[in-house]
This record gives sequence, C-alpha cells and structure tokens, in this order.
Amino acid sequence: MTAAHRPTPTALAAHRTLNHDTTSSYPEAGVKELFEAQAIRRPTATALVHPGGRLDYRGLDGLADGLAARMRAAGVRPGDTVTVLIARSAELIIALLATVKCGAAYLPADPSWPDGRLHTLLEQTGGRHVLVRASEADAVTARLPGRHVVPVGMDRLTERQEPSSHRGSPDDIAYINFTSGSTGAPKGVPIRHRSIVRLVHGARYAHLDENTVLLQLAPASFDAATFEIWGALLNGGTCVLYPEAFIRLSRLRKVLIEHRVSVLFLTTALFNTVVDEAPDILESVTTILTGGEAHSLTHMAAALRAYGPDRIVSVYGPTECTTFATYHPIRTLHPDETSLPIGRPIQNTRAYVVRNGRLCEPGETGEILLAGPGLSPGYLGPAGTSAHQFTELAVDGVTERVYRTGDRAYLSERGHLVFQGRLDDQVKVNGFRIELGEISYHLDAHAAVRQSFVTTRPNGHGGQEVVAFVVPDTADREPAEFRAHLRDALPAYMIPSVLRLCAELPLTSTGKVDRRALLATLDPLPTPAGVAS
Repeated sequence: MTAAHRPTPTALAAHRTLNHDTTSSYPEAGVKELFEAQAIRRPTATALVHPGGRLDYRGLDGLADGLAARMRAAGVRPGDTVTVLIARSAELIIALLATVKCGAAYLPADPSWPDGRLHTLLEQTGGRHVLVRASEADAVTARLPGRHVVPVGMDRLTERQEPSSHRGSPDDIAYINFTSGSTGAPKGVPIRHRSIVRLVHGARYAHLDENTVLLQLAPASFDAATFEIWGALLNGGTCVLYPEAFIRLSRLRKVLIEHRVSVLFLTTALFNTVVDEAPDILESVTTILTGGEAHSLTHMAAALRAYGPDRIVSVYGPTECTTFATYHPIRTLHPDETSLPIGRPIQNTRAYVVRNGRLCEPGETGEILLAGPGLSPGYLGPAGTSAHQFTELAVDGVTERVYRTGDRAYLSERGHLVFQGRLDDQVKVNGFRIELGEISYHLDAHAAVRQSFVTTRPNGHGGQEVVAFVVPDTADREPAEFRAHLRDALPAYMIPSVLRLCAELPLTSTGKVDRRALLATLDPLPTPAGVAS
C-alpha cells in the first residue's frame, strides 16, 4: 500500500476492531499426525458411523494404514496427487486418510462427472493413481485409460498394526479442490495441512471436541466436506455419514435423532427448505451452520423463532481460504439491516474491506480481502496464474499476503461484515461456486449456438437457480441437444435448471442483453428438486 493509499484513522480503527483477537495457537502438525494422536488417545471411541456400521479410532486407523501400504506398493509417493473417485462411504474416509498417510494430496472427484472433466483434472494435477470402490474398478479403468486404478472395498481392507512412518510438514499439500473458471477450464486450488488444522482447531464458530457428533452431508468435492470430516476426526469426535446419495427430509430427521448429531452444516438452499417444510427436524441439533449463498432474512427470522438465539451460525468463505473465513452467530435480527451480516473472521483469519487500494471507512462498500494460514498457496498452473487473486496488502505497517475474493461488503456500525454481492458474474448455487462464464463458454462451443446468455433467478426458497437462453442456428433445434452437450463437459450442479431457446436476445437501450425481459419469458418458478420430504 503506497503513501497515497494510507487508511484514515477511522478506517484503520474499524479494521483493528474487526480483526481483534483472531490469532490463536494451533498445532504445528498435519492431518496424519493429529488423527493418529486421537487414535492413540481414544482407540475405542467411535470415529465413524457409516451405512454398514461403526468404526472406532483404532479400527479406522488400522484400515487406513493397510490401504496406505497397498498404495505405496502401487507406487504412490510423498508429494503425489491421488484422485479419490468414491462417493460418500466408509471407503471414502479410509481412502482420504490413507492418502495423507502416504504423504500424498487427495483430489476428491465425483464418479458422475463427465469423462472430459475428469481428464482435465487429472492432467492439471499430474495424478496417476485413482482410488475407486471395488465394484466400479473395471468401469473407471475403461473411462480413464493409462491411470493406475486402485480398488477400495471393505471386504478387501485389512487392518495393519504398523503405522506409516512418513512424517511431512504442515505446509505440505493435503488436498486439491477445483472451482469453476470463467475461461471454460476449472481452477485447481491446493490446500495445505496447516490450513485444515487452522479451520478445525479451537474453532470459534462451533464447539468441536471429543463429544462432538458431526454430520457428513456434503459431496467430498465440495469444500464443506473438509470441515465435516476433519472437524470431527482431528478433535476426537464422531463423523456420521449421511447414508443416501440424495437428501430426504424424513431420512435426515431420523439420522439426526438416531445418532444424536450435535453439529451440522447446511447450504443456504437446504436450510431454507428445512425451515419452510419441516423446521422441527433440527430441534435436537446444538449448532446449525449454514452458508454458501446470501441468506433470506425471512427464512432466518423464522429459524430464529423456531430454534432460538445462538444455535444458528451463518458462515462464509471461499475455497481459497479453506472452507470458512467468517462467522456470525444469529442472536437477533436488527430492523435497520437489509441483509444478514457474514460477521467477523474465524480464528487465525483476518479480513479487510478495500477499495482502490485503501481500507474502506465503516459503511463504505469495497472488496473483501482475506489473510492468514487458511490461504491456499495459489492456483495450479503456470507462474502468474494466481497473481491477480493472491497479492499483498500493507496494513498498519505490516505487509501480508491476501486473497482477493471478488465479493463486495461493507463494515457495519456493529463491526460486522455485510455481504453486498459480487464484482463479476460468479454465483453460488446450492453452495457450489459457479462462474456463469464457464457455462456460456461451453454453450458457445456448440456448433449450433449463435448466441447464449446465462444468468440466475430466485428459486422460490431464498436461493438461486441457473437459467440459460440460447439462440440456435435453426428453429428446429431442441433444448435437450444443448443439455446433452453441457452434460458432456460440466458436472450436474452446473447444468442450468432452465434452458430456453429464443429467436434473439433482446437488448436494452444501452445495447446490453435485457436480462429482465428474458426472465419475464420463463414459466413460473418450479418446486425445487433434489430434496424430498
């Protein structure tokens, strides 16, 4: 920050207050060492509840050691990237643990993703080894020729008493997540062991210890899974796997009660659906974390009436800052607030609101910049790929590395960050970060597409859904043709909920696509899919 960009005393004082007392100690160790320490301390405590039964810490540790030995024999070495192509199951958790025990980084991927996307991810990471459920090994071998497929099945796993001898650094890469990219290619975000530990050790947004029972609900490729899995296993608690691929409210109710789940995370859209349709489902849960999209004040008010203060916590954070960066316990809704605050930084995280290179005054909208050990080292790819997003900021005489989120916010009089939208066309739908430009890129790549426009609209439950408008080359085209094209390139969560063909894209008086006119041509909002009662 140059002399011309020095903050005013008021702005500096506001940011000092925002970031006051966020620094706390955490172990200088990796996921492997911290999990193994819990296995020694609490060998017979339940670590994992899965559809096939339960595993205590000693059993889970032994099975992961056994798989790690097989992986090392297959050629996995420290520093490698191992693709884990396994849906939510005991095998998934064992595979993640075995990978870090090898000193490798795991790349969680969804078996339902198109082959083209999987190939792109594998090429970017250089991963040769793929862990799959034993029943899917032959199919994955055919889909990914040239890769070493390692089958993982509970009937094939044996406990190994001799633990892995590898001891890495907290700064080693633990996993890689991919986010949507506006250029058409997803962006790889490596995350260090240190960043995971910073997320779940001494957490201020939820009570995490040996008595915690945490529900694992998110897909492994969604960074909320980082919190759900390691928030339990690195603190000696219990991780409960939701037993079905799709969420049914009646099933969710049973799981929460039967296993006495104390902490869970719900995407904004799912949280709103629960509040609308069956709020009593969450009565037994101590802490309800929710985030991923801007919250509906209407739904939050209803939730506050149903659950009372200090049980709901709004959380915010990009993948590049390891899942959560800020938190806001819901105690009351203030009449003067037009949107729900995203709160203050979690432990070992700092946040700044910046505009034109200077710290913003309270009430002034700027871009959120994040700092601290939760930051990724930068995107995969050539040097310079990360230069725009990861930069440096000088504050109060100290220069530190920061991540530019692209999210807009202001500091309220109460000292909270209040989200104000995006600087670009990135959106979050059901908690997944989506660059609308990536969808447009793939639509425009179809030979029959003359023009396209991709946007979002409210889904009726306080969230958003993606809608696409396509001007085809001839009038006899069908939407199904373009949907199939997108399915070959994009994961299911990026496929537009509505795809409308039109003769032309209407323009405003300034020559821009008239989004409002296009949305007015759509049918009334459908009932959201994907959650059954």
